[in-house]
Amino acid sequence: MSDTIFALSSGLGPAGVAVIRVSGPRAGRALGEMTGRDLPPPRRASLVGFSNPATGEALDDGLALWFPGPASVTGEDVAEIHIHGGRAVIAAVIDALAAQPGLRAAEPGEFTRRAFENGKLDLTAAEGLADLVNAETEAQRRQARRQLEGELGRLYEAWRERLLATLAHFEADLDFPDEDLPAGIAERLHHNILGLIDEISQHLDDNRRGERLREGFYIAIIGPPNVGKSSLLNRLARRDAAIVSATAGTTRDVIEVHLDLAGYPVILADTAGLREGAEEIEGEGVRRARARAANADLKLVLLDASAWPEVDAAVDDFVDADSVVIINKVDLSTPAPPLRVAERPALPVSVLTGEGLDGLLKALEREVAARLVDSGAVALTRVRHRAALEACVAALRRSLTGALPELAAEDVRLAARSLGRITGRVDVEDVLDVIFRDFCIGK
Repeated sequence: MSDTIFALSSGLGPAGVAVIRVSGPRAGRALGEMTGRDLPPPRRASLVGFSNPATGEALDDGLALWFPGPASVTGEDVAEIHIHGGRAVIAAVIDALAAQPGLRAAEPGEFTRRAFENGKLDLTAAEGLADLVNAETEAQRRQARRQLEGELGRLYEAWRERLLATLAHFEADLDFPDEDLPAGIAERLHHNILGLIDEISQHLDDNRRGERLREGFYIAIIGPPNVGKSSLLNRLARRDAAIVSATAGTTRDVIEVHLDLAGYPVILADTAGLREGAEEIEGEGVRRARARAANADLKLVLLDASAWPEVDAAVDDFVDADSVVIINKVDLSTPAPPLRVAERPALPVSVLTGEGLDGLLKALEREVAARLVDSGAVALTRVRHRAALEACVAALRRSLTGALPELAAEDVRLAARSLGRITGRVDVEDVLDVIFRDFCIGK
């Protein structure tokens, strides 16, 4: 971190304002050379002119801000240059900074990585910041904000501190076997470990709510050929994302669109019609359709009103608690009640006329919200967290059955280490590059 780094931290122009951030030991000198003035008072915006130190050419007028470390976002000296957001203006200021000795362009996520390495935030908060930058829906924003504010990190750190206290009792018993330790300590340690196993297991048993919310809730539209799957996708997406044709087998690959459904991120997929005896290319589409349906968070099973109440066995296999059954083309044929498939109610709609689509959208919103609704407890958001927590629980379970106290103590130590890896307390060098490379440059 001896280098001083710089990057455009706002979006690439044209825009009204652009923000260029500089962080490192030469940040103050770089700002002074760009303005030809003393540094402004800390954390106060000053109107200045910016020029190229090498040529003296005036570049733009704007605001200069100075944040001396460690009271800065990265923990280092930080300067911010606020200029007009024209691309030529941005390029000129960037070039002037790059020409100064000791300065270089920042790598993706390098500002946040320096904040982590200087103790300004833990890894879960850094990941929350990345999620906040990438949030596309209101629910994603709320979840990312809670994680950035440290709720997840505080939970894991509290568990780790309890484990370290438990480990201290184990080690005291091992190091001072002749001392009279408090009576019943073994029972209390056993009880504490069981309590932690229960708490972490409940945290893990969340039906992947946080991960689904972060990555997107996956909905697959499935059904026989020519029932209106592509038309339904286009209706819900409000654009012509899929080709619609009266010819059976038009859709041969999976087509996906991203939706904001009542604030929740949804990935909606149109799939090939399910039928037997399809030719080779269409048959591959059917195989992919089955695979997507099997892995979907929710399935929209689309049927044809004119064929009701006959249901193809290939479709019937996918009707379960994670399905919404829809009977399309009610403008052409009125299906006879009861409208149920495999004990699931079916919604009558006409994708062509729009009849019943408002009710379908409300049903989808209820289904998605029921699976992603905020229960009040902070949710784990990454596979990395889940793997570490599972390793922690496994180690704690082993500690309860250890034949020797030394082995039990080592398992408790491994459990605490697993928790520490989530927040970045211990042994995380091998995951830092993976985490920060997904950040945008300038963050």
